[in-house]
This record gives sequence, structure tokens and C-alpha cells, in this order.
Amino acid sequence: MVYCIPVLKGGGFQKKKVRLWYNDRDVRKYLSDPGGIFFLEDELEWYERIRKEKEKHRVFAIIENGSGSLAGLIGIHSIDHKNGKAEMGYFLWKDYWGMGYATEAVELALRYCFEWLGLRKVYAHVFEPNAASAKVLEKNGFTLTGRWRKHTYVPDGGFVDVLCYDLMKEEWENCLR
Repeated sequence: MVYCIPVLKGGGFQKKKVRLWYNDRDVRKYLSDPGGIFFLEDELEWYERIRKEKEKHRVFAIIENGSGSLAGLIGIHSIDHKNGKAEMGYFLWKDYWGMGYATEAVELALRYCFEWLGLRKVYAHVFEPNAASAKVLEKNGFTLTGRWRKHTYVPDGGFVDVLCYDLMKEEWENCLR
């Protein structure tokens, strides 16, 4: 079981741990810039951007209930209130893979998107080799709507397809029944 707190409000939020995780090759492999390096300055700029653009980005720490440990992050990005849509992205530290925490965090974030933000659609992109992430989305009712062929370079994987998923509010409501 997990819960989520806003990263900018969580007093115990461990920023150094996040920087180390972002630079771990196994964790970073399927993030938006898999070959990149995340420096302290990048991290500070990232937090500042989230703070300044809170109408467009909401990022939450994924906290493991039993220990209170930081397990990962989940973000709602490119929030577009006019068109009622946003993009979701998430990652977990390796120690928490395969435990259902990502599935649960996505479920919580979807509730936030549809009930609190009033969105009508949430979408996500997954690199095709990341079958675990695709499964997380599918368990939460997302539909595979397309693919960008050989779109992104992944170290040790070459150019891979990017899978496009989305979930409409009415589909999410039907999943709850």
C-alpha cells in the first residue's frame, strides 16, 4: 500500500535520493531522457519549474505505507484545463518494482486528475520494452491508442517504439464499477 504527497509540501521528501535514482541506469532507462545525467543544478531547476508552473505540473512522492519510505515519484504534466487533458509519468526505485506500488499510485493519481482537476482525459507514453509500465497502465483501464515507431533511443536497446496510451474519464468511471 502506498500514498502520495506533493513533493513541494512533503517535509520529509528526500531530494538527494531522487537525484541518485534519476542517475541509476536501470531506473533511468525508460524515462524521457534515458541517456542523460541529472546534476544537482538540474534538480534545483526542475523543482523551481514545478513550483512556478504548478498550474501545468503536479508531482507527488510515492510513499510506502508501512515504512514511510520514498518509493518513487508520479507526475501529472502538461495540464490543459481548456481541453481537459494531461500527461502522466511515474517511476519507482528498483527496490519497489513488482510490488504493485506503481499500479496503486497511478490509481490514486487518476482519482486526483478526474475528481479534483476535473480532467476528461489522461494520457501516457511508454517505451515498448518497458512491459511492466504498459501493464500498470492497462490494469488502470488505459487503452493502447497508437505507437511512434523506432522513435526514441534507449541505451542497450537501440531505437524503440513509443506506445501511446490514454484513458477517458467515462472509461475510468466504468472501471470503478
